[in-house]
Amino acid sequence: MNTKINTVLFDLDGTLIDTNELIISSFLHTLEKYYPGKYKRADVIPFMGPTLEETFEGINKDWAEDMAKTYREFNISNHDLFVKEFDGVYETVRILKENGFKLGIVTTKRLDVALKGVKLTKLDEFFDCIVAIEHVKKPKPDPEPILLALERLRSVPEEALMVGDNHHDILGGKNAGTKTAGVAWSLKGKDYLAQFEPDYMLDNMSDLLSILGV
Repeated sequence: MNTKINTVLFDLDGTLIDTNELIISSFLHTLEKYYPGKYKRADVIPFMGPTLEETFEGINKDWAEDMAKTYREFNISNHDLFVKEFDGVYETVRILKENGFKLGIVTTKRLDVALKGVKLTKLDEFFDCIVAIEHVKKPKPDPEPILLALERLRSVPEEALMVGDNHHDILGGKNAGTKTAGVAWSLKGKDYLAQFEPDYMLDNMSDLLSILGV
């Protein structure tokens, strides 16, 4: 392992916190309103990862703004019922912080909603930086949000690892020049993520400790 790595960037949804059921329910609630009976659970899983705007514009440009508003209202009002951190996350992040790693979150969520999830799972004390959708012009897989997080953390790509559950995270890390790690608990599946050739695949977040030599 390259001992120079001192910075770990994480995606939020599906990586640190389990928002899968919340996101699926929010999509189904929204699409049922605009397209009754058309969308099932399996149909919305591919929508996880891109921004809401990208997803809804791909369905109907004229309704995209209203659909995003409907989604966010449902998502926020049901947030605390659904959200919890994944197994091994809290302890791993705490140990990394105690060992002096610089830690950041790079998400396609809006900052207010991202903070809601991070505070609910008590992870907020560990992160020095959160880059959210409103902080950038281009979301992952563009390198912009990852490079912004590194700048805020006073780090560089050669010293960083990007961890995520979606191809946007892996490709975003590669485009920014960081090492990358996929998480096997991705809703899209370990084999799906492996296609994008992350440097590491984590079966549990605690695998990071041995990879980073902690």
